Amino acid sequence: MSFNNPTAGLEVICGPMFSGKSEELIRRLRRARIARQRVQVFKPAIDDRYSIDRIVSHSEASLEAIVARTSEDVMKRLDDRVEVVGIDEVQFFDRGIIGVCERLANLGKRVIVAGLDLDYRGVPFEPVPQLMAVADYVTKTMAVCMRCGAAASRTQRLVASESRIVVGAMDSYEARCRRCFEPDLPSQLAMELSPTSGTGAGPADRDA
Repeated sequence: MSFNNPTAGLEVICGPMFSGKSEELIRRLRRARIARQRVQVFKPAIDDRYSIDRIVSHSEASLEAIVARTSEDVMKRLDDRVEVVGIDEVQFFDRGIIGVCERLANLGKRVIVAGLDLDYRGVPFEPVPQLMAVADYVTKTMAVCMRCGAAASRTQRLVASESRIVVGAMDSYEARCRRCFEPDLPSQLAMELSPTSGTGAGPADRDA
């Protein structure tokens, strides 16, 4: 192992949607660049909501990134000279990303990842829980519940789908606290939006 980099290790930024995870990741990576460290940033190919080749926060902060489909792609495209590696939306990568992050941290690199720790059902979203367990530092960000204003730790899905992964933003999700979180809400909304509901009105626009 080589630990010439005093900031070497694995940092995990996790929490629900709209809690500022990507914004915090971007902030740390920008500070590393200010310190003149070599930085490389990765994002999963599936996340093309705002940009194909940039990580973008809901507050519109952004940073250029390399698009990767698998954890193996991350290793193949990694520059050996890099000192700081950032990975956004890490929950969309395969379980191999755990070994990749550990390997890079053990090589003396600073690895910073951001992702959802719970899915739309409130169930741990692999591989983030495993990354949290082996991390040197974990930061859990909180959003604001869009129903009552309390601290929100859950992501409420607003569209009907049985798929665990549905990429979306303001039209598909909102932050909820534990009390306001409703895992079965998507099917309820589907009924409300059916032609027989009378009004046919959809949910109000929500900020992602």
